[in-house]
Amino acid sequence: MVKFDHKVNLPSIFQENNLAILPISRGDYVISSFFAYNEFEDFDAPLHQISIPQHLQSLMPKYLISETIALNCAYACNVLADFLEDDDLTSTVNGRMSSGNFSFQINTAYGSKCIAVRNAQIEIDAAYEGVQYLSLFEAKRDISKDFLIRQLYYPFRAWSNRVTKPVKSIFLVFSNGVFYLKEYRFADPKNYNSLFLVKQINYKIETHIFWSDIENLLKNTSIECEPDFPFPQADSMSRIINLFELLYNKPRAKQEITTIYDFNERQTGYYVDAGRYLGIIEKQRNENGQICFQLSPLGQHIMALEYQKRQLSIVEQILKHHVFNKALKIYLQCGEMPSKQTIIQIMKEYDLYHVKADSTYQRRSATVMSWINWILSIVDKS
Repeated sequence: MVKFDHKVNLPSIFQENNLAILPISRGDYVISSFFAYNEFEDFDAPLHQISIPQHLQSLMPKYLISETIALNCAYACNVLADFLEDDDLTSTVNGRMSSGNFSFQINTAYGSKCIAVRNAQIEIDAAYEGVQYLSLFEAKRDISKDFLIRQLYYPFRAWSNRVTKPVKSIFLVFSNGVFYLKEYRFADPKNYNSLFLVKQINYKIETHIFWSDIENLLKNTSIECEPDFPFPQADSMSRIINLFELLYNKPRAKQEITTIYDFNERQTGYYVDAGRYLGIIEKQRNENGQICFQLSPLGQHIMALEYQKRQLSIVEQILKHHVFNKALKIYLQCGEMPSKQTIIQIMKEYDLYHVKADSTYQRRSATVMSWINWILSIVDKS
């Protein structure tokens, strides 16, 4: 009832009154107008190519279904050693434990307030100790816009009191073969809101996709009739694929998807509909009559493939649609992205489901450009 990983997940009464909630013991919480969340910085981070050791058959994409397994994969691929810049890393503490006692300052709408914590419960996804540092990890499988600072701050304060070496706070997100690692630091250890980003590096599992692969798909993919689903308005293909990964394990209700992601219900609808448009997600009713979403048989097949084939299969599903197929062909012919007006003109050539108003064409054209940019991004630039 008190787990709200993203600001958008807060109950409406909290949002309407600018409130957040923090634990101060195992059974007590404090509610105030806390500045409890931090938005992820949006900039281009260095991208390093990595490969999974060939002898590790249990680290195939379809088995990387939890934060713990993703962390094991990052360790096996030497991602952690490279990012942490520490020697002789050993996996140490993890799981639920006591925070110990500490106090801190936190910003509110009415100025800074002091909060005292007495043995609250904390959870650490992983900790790796090396010669120089103890590095604490918060790991996620969902791509989001913000995070709850407490997930980094409480473990940092707890273990800074227990070891003499510096404690690093690391946020790791793993999705679609990419590890997004961010190191945060608290300028003032006693100030909850003093965190700042030290560095960020993204590590991508090699897929060896080349322009010839994309050109072959353009040449050989059969165009299908437009489905009776809304034309997509979901700009982030990375988050769409992240949703496919979420549904690979089990069907999810719309509200459950909304809670897991930093989505509102309308955004959830847009992203689910994008998956249905591609034939990868389907809607069903569970035994209680509740509407749920799951991967279609085609979606199950695609998400079980190794990364190169998975990416190319998703590209193929995109290129089965006239608008995306034609827009990409224009890009390859001209060497630059078609203008928004050109894409809108392409869209108007086809009978798109429930796209009539000019404002709707404007919004949907942004999705076309974003998906084409995603296709371009997966091509090996070396």
